[in-house]
Amino acid sequence: MNGEMIEEGKNKWNNSRPTENPRHDGKAPSPILWALSQTGSHKREYVKSVLFAIIGVAFSLAPYFVMVEIVDGLMSGNRDFSFYLGKCLITALLWIGRVLFHSLSTGKSHAATFAVLGEIRKRCTEKLLRMPLGAVQEQSSGALKSTIIERIDSMETTLAHIVPEFTANLLIPLCILLYIFSLDWRMGLAELLTLPIGLVSFAVMMGGSQKFYEHAVESTKTLNNTSVEYIGGIQVIKVFGKTKSSYARFVKDAYEAANSYISWMRYYILPMTFSLAVMPATLLPVLPIGGILVRSGTLSSNHFVMILILSVGLVTPLITLMSYGDDFQTMGTIMGEVRALLNAPEMERPKEGDSPEKNDLALRDVHFSYKEKEVLHGISMEIPEGSFVALVGPSGSGKSTIARLIASLWDVEKGDIFLGGKDIREIPQELYSEKFAFVSQDNFLFNRSVRENIRLGNPAATDSEVEEVARKAGCHDFILSLEKGYDTLVGNAGGHLSGGERQRISIARAMLKAAPIVILDEATAYTDPENEALIQRSVSKLTEGKTLIVIAHRLSTIVDADKIFVIEDGRINDSGTHEELLSRGGLYSAMWKAHEEVKDNA
Repeated sequence: MNGEMIEEGKNKWNNSRPTENPRHDGKAPSPILWALSQTGSHKREYVKSVLFAIIGVAFSLAPYFVMVEIVDGLMSGNRDFSFYLGKCLITALLWIGRVLFHSLSTGKSHAATFAVLGEIRKRCTEKLLRMPLGAVQEQSSGALKSTIIERIDSMETTLAHIVPEFTANLLIPLCILLYIFSLDWRMGLAELLTLPIGLVSFAVMMGGSQKFYEHAVESTKTLNNTSVEYIGGIQVIKVFGKTKSSYARFVKDAYEAANSYISWMRYYILPMTFSLAVMPATLLPVLPIGGILVRSGTLSSNHFVMILILSVGLVTPLITLMSYGDDFQTMGTIMGEVRALLNAPEMERPKEGDSPEKNDLALRDVHFSYKEKEVLHGISMEIPEGSFVALVGPSGSGKSTIARLIASLWDVEKGDIFLGGKDIREIPQELYSEKFAFVSQDNFLFNRSVRENIRLGNPAATDSEVEEVARKAGCHDFILSLEKGYDTLVGNAGGHLSGGERQRISIARAMLKAAPIVILDEATAYTDPENEALIQRSVSKLTEGKTLIVIAHRLSTIVDADKIFVIEDGRINDSGTHEELLSRGGLYSAMWKAHEEVKDNA
């Protein structure tokens, strides 16, 4: 490889690498503002929803003004039946209008909200693809499931209800209160007398609620993790007789999750009840104060009656407003989790660019750590295009980590990896991924048909192309023996198939991708001696004319490698051909002797 090209690419990358992530600059927006910022192209629908909600609340309060006219007519001695009938019909029409516009508002807000939540969930799943594999694996599947499913679902209340309904139920009562102030400022103040008492109770409720909710969220996550672990490990639990202890842990976490919500509600119930009882009780101060003012002649009886009726009309919007108190309290925790996932650091890759024509690989002084522990210490190697390279060494020496770094599943912490003389961090991830086919010892199959799992290698492949590649991978015959052949569902993670069958389907999937670089990480780990030869023939067909990187414990499978790198404790212990390494003795020679002894004793 041209050293000047490598150095030029390295300098270019180092000069262009950002020093900080701009998404983490500045203060994070409030939860409600952040939620609104996620609405994207649906903002217009929310504006319509708010307008419909305001009209709906106005329709719900308008009948109280009609009631004022009815009471005024009764007090003035009006006996015209048609007058009262007309007012009742107007009230009925106003109520119909209220129901109609509330339905329109709710329909608009929910249609927009479910679209927004779908987009957020899609962005979260796409985010996982851009994050380093280690960052994803550090989080339990239960916690990720909780964030992507439950937490995003919990945003529905904020977007579909709080945005339109809270706005409308706050705006209209405020207008009514201003109208009461215009009639008599003393009665306006009387309307507000219950507010401080209710707000104090509300503040007490909100003050300690956050820690209870956070505890409930963590307890739910723990229960999710325990549930996934319990179900996934049920076979081990039964075989080793750990049913009682494992179930006891599940029961303990389930009890803790349930009790966390009960404790939250116990703390919540008294101040919430008091606040809901006192704050809307505007008639308590309005009745005596208004009566005194009427008796003293400083307030007309007509205005007093109007204010009384409007005070009753304020109760429903106030209760609706207060009913969202717990939603405001939990909003920060709910959206904090989703926001943390969406803002998690990504592998730094350009969105646009070119893929190099050549496929030779080079690692230069590569270092990598799991959390705080460095596991690779300055790995450097050359992998020419079209070559067969093997990585061997004791378990935990760093072989799979090197393969995953080459496949760009993680980013190096120090050092560089080049493809065709170009730093891989300058190549768009999608273009780079097209260069690789990766077959690991624990390849995952989706709960789809065999045909669909193979077709993941090339979604445009026809059925005949899928079956042809299955023949080359040596799995056509056993697929036909399945209940529905290629249309047989493989089960969760391929659980309906044996390890060797899953491995051959994974190899067929990789063959269908037809990538120029193939990485095999213990590709024969789950196979018996009879199937190993079959898989080796499949691998040979898969890798004809391609760059092949193999990680293997069975050293007999890599004796023909162009170069073997012996990895020990995150460093290259030795490298060379099979014969060269044997002639030098050392670790590889000891591993080969152990391998031969195992074969002789088998």
